[in-house]
Amino acid sequence: MPFRLFFGDDDLLRCRFAVSPLWETQEAVRTLGRPDRHGYHPQWLRRIREAARGLDLAPLWLLMPVRGHSPDFLGPPPIGPTATFEEEIAGVRAADPVAARADIARSLADTPGALQSPRGRAWLADPAGAVRELADLTEAAWHALVEPEWPRLRALLEADVAYHSRRLAEVGLGALLPELDRRLAWDGRTLTVDWHGEHVRDLGGRGLVLMPSVFSWPEVVSGFEAPWQPTVVYPARGLAGWWAEPGGERGVALVRLLGRGRAAVLGALEEPATTSALAHRLGLAPSSVSAHLSVLRGAGLLASRRYGHQVLYERTPLGMALVGGAG
Repeated sequence: MPFRLFFGDDDLLRCRFAVSPLWETQEAVRTLGRPDRHGYHPQWLRRIREAARGLDLAPLWLLMPVRGHSPDFLGPPPIGPTATFEEEIAGVRAADPVAARADIARSLADTPGALQSPRGRAWLADPAGAVRELADLTEAAWHALVEPEWPRLRALLEADVAYHSRRLAEVGLGALLPELDRRLAWDGRTLTVDWHGEHVRDLGGRGLVLMPSVFSWPEVVSGFEAPWQPTVVYPARGLAGWWAEPGGERGVALVRLLGRGRAAVLGALEEPATTSALAHRLGLAPSSVSAHLSVLRGAGLLASRRYGHQVLYERTPLGMALVGGAG
């Protein structure tokens, strides 16, 4: 059954984009425990294999039913468009134990036997201790699984936000929403999300958070309930090729024309990215990447634009044609 979110006049003026390192951490943990998702992130899984062996993620997995409720307090809508993990995990640690207990109990009920398990009973008997335990484990998962990849992931997510913010200005909210994902439908007042489960919510003037995600891919997620701001999480653009390892064949002719370094930088820009994200992905010094970007932009192959405190680079139509012709 679909989810339906009802908009009032005020809600149309209070929609915003955001990214969340906390959400990505929760979904990275979920991905490790979901073999059906492994095919979407094989390179990441290989890179974090050793780090993951040092984590006991069973407590978090117990609260991640394949079909059912996961506690909202562990992965709430982000508090701002550029919240840090430290800010978000502080919010988790400050969760009200009474509300957290109800959230945990609802999630445990969706996994057969979880409510009566020793861990489940311990959490319900000591919800404040459960909050501490789950926050500590989430923070450990962040450091091991996501933080090393975060410069690249943040660049991809911010590029998605920049692109869709531009589309919002060009076509308006009603046309943008179905563009985010084919499972979103808009009729002028109601956003329908084709997702498992059933949920109806009047936004009540709070607006909607639109959040791209890497590790939620390929799913669309909604269903956050009061007091959380209504949120729709959708797959980020460009993820299909994002985990590809750098250094593959980019075309002999392109390397001969541009040189290996500049050809690699141009080829890596499947989606807009920052200098630091490209340097991390390609294993090059940021100063070298910066020099290559300057040459490519001067040749008309790249364009740049500012997003917050960062500069994002993307191919021009000429750059796209050059890479396409060399593939």
